[in-house]
Order: sequence, then structure tokens, then C-alpha cells
Amino acid sequence: MKKSKKRMTQEQEFEILKLVLDKFLWLGTGVMAFGLYKIIVDPNIGQGLAMIVSGAVLLALFLWIIVKEYEFLK
Repeated sequence: MKKSKKRMTQEQEFEILKLVLDKFLWLGTGVMAFGLYKIIVDPNIGQGLAMIVSGAVLLALFLWIIVKEYEFLK
């Protein structure tokens, strides 16, 4: 007996993408906000700036993954 796999529709796949995208956007924004907090609180702005840059890199990485996976740009 062979079990067939269910396929998701494009609408279902897009809903899952939105859920995952939301989590990554919150993560990247949180890292950048923490970096801003570190700049305000600590006189050493190097650590805060590094956090802001790492948050921006995280968001850019996720953007690259989305474009590569779903080929929005043709």
C-alpha cells in the first residue's frame, strides 16, 4: 500500500511563508533595536553598531533566501 503525499496549494504555501517571514522580521528588528539600546546606554558604540549591522545582515540574508526560493523577481 503506497501512501500518497498531499501537496500544498500556492495559497497555503504563501500563508506559511508569511508566518515564517513575520518571525524573521521580528528577530532582525529586535537585534537592531537591541543594538540601538546598547548605543544609547553604553558609551562604547562599537558593540551597538555591530548589533545593528548584524540585524541588517540577518534581514538581508532572509531577503536573499526568499527571492531565491520563490523567484519573485523574473
